[in-house]
Amino acid sequence: MAKYLVTGGAGFIGSNLVRYILKKGHDVVVVDNFATGKRQNIADFLDSVEFIEGDIRDRATMDKAVAGVAAIFHEAALGSVPRSVEDPATSHDANVNGTLTVLEAARTGGVKRVIFAASSSAYGNREESPKHEAMAPLPVSPYAASKVACESYMRAYAACYGMETLSLRYFNVFGPYQDPEGAYAAVIPAFVSSILRKHRPVVFGDGEQSRDFCYIDNVCEANWLAANAPTEACDGTVVNIACHAHTTLNEILAQLAELMNSDVKPEYADSRPGDVMHSLADVTLAKKTIGYEPKIFFAEGLSKAIEWYTTNL
Repeated sequence: MAKYLVTGGAGFIGSNLVRYILKKGHDVVVVDNFATGKRQNIADFLDSVEFIEGDIRDRATMDKAVAGVAAIFHEAALGSVPRSVEDPATSHDANVNGTLTVLEAARTGGVKRVIFAASSSAYGNREESPKHEAMAPLPVSPYAASKVACESYMRAYAACYGMETLSLRYFNVFGPYQDPEGAYAAVIPAFVSSILRKHRPVVFGDGEQSRDFCYIDNVCEANWLAANAPTEACDGTVVNIACHAHTTLNEILAQLAELMNSDVKPEYADSRPGDVMHSLADVTLAKKTIGYEPKIFFAEGLSKAIEWYTTNL
């Protein structure tokens, strides 16, 4: 049995990852300041973990959190492209300075491995498809820029200090516990929530933009594979985590109408600054580096997500 730290463990991805690790029989330390995480996300496992309410930018908090852990899953971030466009300074501070604090606490605390939640937004609007890791990053939002900066720190700490780091570029993760509310809600929970309430889902743009949607269970397994990958694989490498399949927003709406027996029509609005048009991942390097293979693809994942939101909203 080992002990692992999950930063942002009350968030969507973090809380699912905590459940995954607990099911493996290991101990978990969770750090979250509830800036975007939810207390209800951790209610079912709060008695089974060491929970620290605090900010990853606070060094004392992180020094306490890293004590005795085998590896860190660094999921904490201030997400959302639109949020970062509105307030770039806060996104930078939370994401970049927070990540640097995590790395420094890990370095001085003797933690050898850090797995970082990177983002497909690093690729920007490059026309080449599918997106592969040999492409130079081309961020078109402050959020994307902050994530690329964090990848660079992961690489630098591997080079300078021998820390084992790996950055997982997530492509549009979805599933249970993803927040459907607010101006920064991700598209699938926002659509499902609107339809359940008989409200018109809002589509920014013409709906023909496409994404490589990745169900949360795939992401949890990818993190676990990364934590147990050979040392030589963890030298600051960046790998895509996705399904190598893309779906347009209009196609999602059509599937939701059928699965939810709904005749609610969408409302189209102007595109938002910083949004990319198409996103499709090449996952070859992830397969080679950590043995990643997506197991739950979009149709199955969407059904699972609808079931969860129908029960829990």
